Amino acid sequence: MNETKYAGFWIRFSASFVDTIFLALPVAIVIYFLSDGNWFDFAQYQQNMAYALNGNAAKALSSQPQTSLKWELFFEISVLVVTMIFWKKWRGATPGKKFVHIKIVDFKTNRDIDNKQAITRSLGYIVSTLFFLIGFIMVAFRKDKRGLHDLLAGTAVIHVDENT
Repeated sequence: MNETKYAGFWIRFSASFVDTIFLALPVAIVIYFLSDGNWFDFAQYQQNMAYALNGNAAKALSSQPQTSLKWELFFEISVLVVTMIFWKKWRGATPGKKFVHIKIVDFKTNRDIDNKQAITRSLGYIVSTLFFLIGFIMVAFRKDKRGLHDLLAGTAVIHVDENT
C-alpha cells in the first residue's frame, strides 16, 4: 500500500519562492508597464532602498511609496488567475511545485482539486497571511502538513513521483 507523503514547510516555501520569481514577477512587470508606472511610485521605492542601504532605516520607513489600489487589485487577481491556470493544466502544480515535485490534491481522495477548492484555497492565502503568517507556519507543526488555506479548501500538498 502506497502511503501519502505530505510536503512540509520548507519544500513548500521553496516552491513559493520559485513561483514568485517565475510566475508573480513576470506578471508584476507586465502590470507595472500596463499601468504606465502608476501602480506604485518606483522612484520613492528606490529612494527608500538607498536610505536603508546607507543605514538610515527610520528615514526609509518614514515615507512609503504610494500605490494604486486599482492596479494592486489587478495584479492580485492576475496572479490568482495565472496560478489557477497552472493548477488546472499541471494537475495541482505551479512551476515551483513542479520543480520540487509536489502538488495540491483533495485531502480525502488524493485526486485533483476542483475549481471551488482552487478558488477557496487561493482566497485562503489571505486568511493564512493574517496574524503574522500563522496559517502558513502551522504547516511546520501539523502531521498532515496542512496550512489554514488547505483546511479551508479541503486540500493537501503531497510529494509526487518524479516520473509522473
